[in-house]
Amino acid sequence: MHLDKKKLIDISLYLEHHGLIKAQDVVVYAEKPGEGNMNYTLRVKTEDGKSLIIKQARSYVEKYPSIPAPEERILVESKFYETIAINDFLKIHTPKILLTDRENHILVMEDLGSASDYTSLYKKGNTLSVVDAKLCATFIHQLHHQFKNNGGDVLMKNEKLKALNHEHIFVYPFLEDNGFDLDFITSGLQATALPYKKDEALKEVSKKLGKIYLSNHDTLLHGDYYPGSWLNTQNGLMVIDPEFSFYGKPEFDLGILFAHLYLGQQPDDLINNIDTYYKKEPSFDKTLFNQFIGIEIMRRIIGLAQLPLDLNLTEKEGLLKKAYSLLMS
Repeated sequence: MHLDKKKLIDISLYLEHHGLIKAQDVVVYAEKPGEGNMNYTLRVKTEDGKSLIIKQARSYVEKYPSIPAPEERILVESKFYETIAINDFLKIHTPKILLTDRENHILVMEDLGSASDYTSLYKKGNTLSVVDAKLCATFIHQLHHQFKNNGGDVLMKNEKLKALNHEHIFVYPFLEDNGFDLDFITSGLQATALPYKKDEALKEVSKKLGKIYLSNHDTLLHGDYYPGSWLNTQNGLMVIDPEFSFYGKPEFDLGILFAHLYLGQQPDDLINNIDTYYKKEPSFDKTLFNQFIGIEIMRRIIGLAQLPLDLNLTEKEGLLKKAYSLLMS
């Protein structure tokens, strides 16, 4: 099965074969539900009024077809949802999976309805509500504290996708000549980034963090916990796209969350209140946490994975200095 929004008959037959629609029902409409990066994703609607989300992982990144990516990432996503389903809070804040097709690397899930992600937080003046901040923090608190793994689940090591992500977080942003002109994003940013790309001590810290990221640890992580993985639905905030999930260090997920609150210029009191809802375990490493904040800020400003940041050059320079301080502390 090769998912294609133009082939409604094929999609109808596929869904009927798997018992997800009745034999007399047909798909009459298919659309992209949003701007996804990794997978080919469709919202399909049938003649009887049923609406479903279908996503397929292909052997490349959907947004950047020249970048290879492991198809089994869709199975990691499915396993994540399956694993956390025993926790009622996590279950009601993630979509329900209706089908996992291992052969075709397809997931079919419930449609959460008209929704948008939270990338609007990067625009000046948009603030995460206290309710949503509490939910974001509570979600990973419960995830990190309840789901531990001492058995070494091979699938959830997610080694191939981690290797791809490692390159874009810890290596690519610090290459002096990586073929990406940052002035295309913000005039003057290429020159601003150059001292960081030449800083050997910074590169050593990034290399150390990369090794920690690639190593196996015992805490289940979402793996890509930022506003693009949160949906604003009629039923409140929902967490999606855990294909980068793995068993690692909780400092990584929390560091990513904090980094994006800084990138979105969220109020200091809101950021500080996250600690009210995320209770750190005694083993939590604050230095490592700060370094993961720093590396994520840097890679989002001087790396390939750019965001719709509402920041001028001076503001980006300020965030880079903050990130450097966190990394080198």
